[in-house]
Amino acid sequence: MSVFLAKRLFTLIITLLVATLIVFLVLEILPGDPASIMLGINAQADTLAALRAEMGLDRPIPIRYISWVGDLITGDLGISQTYSVPVSELIIEGVYISLPLALMAMCLSTLIAIPLGLIAASNHNKPLDFIVMSFSQLGIAIPNFWFALLLMIFFSMTLNLLPAGGFAGWEAGFFPAMASLILPTISLALPQSAILARVTRSSLLDVLKEDYIRTARAKGITYRAAIWKHALRNALIPVVTIMGLQFSVLLAGTIIIENVFYLPGLGRLIFQAIARRDMIVVKNLIILLASIVIIINFIVDVLYAVIDPRLRGGENG
Repeated sequence: MSVFLAKRLFTLIITLLVATLIVFLVLEILPGDPASIMLGINAQADTLAALRAEMGLDRPIPIRYISWVGDLITGDLGISQTYSVPVSELIIEGVYISLPLALMAMCLSTLIAIPLGLIAASNHNKPLDFIVMSFSQLGIAIPNFWFALLLMIFFSMTLNLLPAGGFAGWEAGFFPAMASLILPTISLALPQSAILARVTRSSLLDVLKEDYIRTARAKGITYRAAIWKHALRNALIPVVTIMGLQFSVLLAGTIIIENVFYLPGLGRLIFQAIARRDMIVVKNLIILLASIVIIINFIVDVLYAVIDPRLRGGENG
């Protein structure tokens, strides 16, 4: 296990370094001068030069990259040119909204999808299987922003039960803050649960075709007992993969939903930073989200080894 973890950690570090290089170079080759765009076309030359020096744009590209990576390691994310506050403060404020939203959506989609996948696999080619697959197809086909608008119209405008947008703030109390996240959570969870339910069903059906399942069935174990005692654990490997990817998508891809519900999370922050060309915020936020995806994939790899010890043996081989 230690060799497995060491290899995965080495891969994690290399991947993070490559990600920083790609993000830096992509933002460097974008057309236009961030300082000129921020000050406008009528900016004085000395003012423009001062801002370029403040942003570090007058230094060579390799020096700027090394300095940026060093600042990332020490936790210094710089000062936002738009908001005139540390970028770390903006990110922390956004994380307080985006992280609970992603966790709630992931938990809700899992609570919906895993049982539905089990029901569909247990009733293969039966009416319940058809109903679950129809639900999942519908969930995949419906755009989450359109579903969000439907939820807003029904629960906020018609029934007046939940807020239509905005965030009450955690200082307003737990329940008012959570009420602001309920509709966005449902909007994010629906398509994810549909995908996860299909993956769970397909994975279980594939495992149920294995020889050891047929042997267990021949010994008198019922079909459902074979699923719960033998098939489910092995079927979880692709399910865990999808869950890891989905959480990355939920955390890094909430731009549309956060804008629909006017939530001041990471998705809305990066949207505003791009619109205002606040490159220091864009650069650090993108690498943060990329790092989250990479780290989650690392955690998924470790969970593989926990679920199926044969994978650790494969590494030694």
